[in-house]
Amino acid sequence: MEYNYIKALHLIFVITWFAGLFYIVRLFVYHAEAKQKPQPEQDILIKQYQLMQYRLWYIITWPSAVLASLFAFYLLYLFPEWLSQPWMHVKLAFVLLLYIYHAKCHQIFKQLQKNEVKHTSTFFRIWNEGATIILFAIVFLVILKSAINWIFGVIGIFVFSILIMLGFRFYKRIREKK
Repeated sequence: MEYNYIKALHLIFVITWFAGLFYIVRLFVYHAEAKQKPQPEQDILIKQYQLMQYRLWYIITWPSAVLASLFAFYLLYLFPEWLSQPWMHVKLAFVLLLYIYHAKCHQIFKQLQKNEVKHTSTFFRIWNEGATIILFAIVFLVILKSAINWIFGVIGIFVFSILIMLGFRFYKRIREKK
């Protein structure tokens, strides 16, 4: 019974963590685009995006990351044998990659809080796909519990990402014609 509650809490905070990561990068896109706007619109938008980023990052994303991790550690405490299974090793590698992604988002967040825009909105749109790929890999690993079969899911998301990028380029061309 305890396992089900801990697993549910872990999943809830994983979901809110990813939601925060997805939305923060979308706010990065808007921030980068606001930098191209004329004054005073630029200052008004950037101030609002900085506030939204701050609240999202510190009220939702960081707490969710910490709580998802704490519940994950507790699950591993309950089932230490998972650590001897190959699929879990691969999953933990992707979780490490997720932490690296989160840390890079934090670095970008800190830059944007100082209004230092070092990347384009196109970069941020591509960057947003990183969390999606990690999410797909982790979900397939957990569901299939196979260190090999997750590859098919990741290949699928790469194909999906390529289609999204082609769609984005098509949309951008249409938008530029207007």
